[in-house]
Amino acid sequence: MMRLLSAKECRPFFDAVEEKATQMGAPVATAIVGPEGHVIAVERMVGAGFITADTAIAKAYTIAAFRTMSPRFPDGLVIQKWFQQRNPQFLINAAALTGGRVAASGGMAPIFDGDDIIGAYGISGATSDQDEIMGRHAREKVGWRHEPESDIIPQETLDHIREVYETIGLSDRLG
Repeated sequence: MMRLLSAKECRPFFDAVEEKATQMGAPVATAIVGPEGHVIAVERMVGAGFITADTAIAKAYTIAAFRTMSPRFPDGLVIQKWFQQRNPQFLINAAALTGGRVAASGGMAPIFDGDDIIGAYGISGATSDQDEIMGRHAREKVGWRHEPESDIIPQETLDHIREVYETIGLSDRLG
């Protein structure tokens, strides 16, 4: 049986995000959803914009919705740029069809336990790059993996991903 992520397990992640956000002077909201996209926990820092919690939820939901792509696209910025290059209308349509619950930007990633996706997080309130930095900091601090333990992606797919990353200017995110 797949392990489920609890709200209590989210607390250290929220604390680590807030720590980095405070250092950066950028209050944010953070949301964590289960693998099916249902909210586990949300927190908005004092001073974060009123819409940031909704945006953080949408970011986390998007990662859960694209979970089959998560090993290929380990964060929202890559998803956003990939769709901008290949099918920009898709994200707009997906957002409309889900009542605005799809948003792709930096500061969102899946959470893996072994090879199972057990959740996803979204951070909103700063720039995409700052949200991404906060997420990476918190992930590393609490030991959450954003990629599966086993790389089961076929080489042909990995080659395609490398080409996409290089084309969209994100080759620095390749392992």
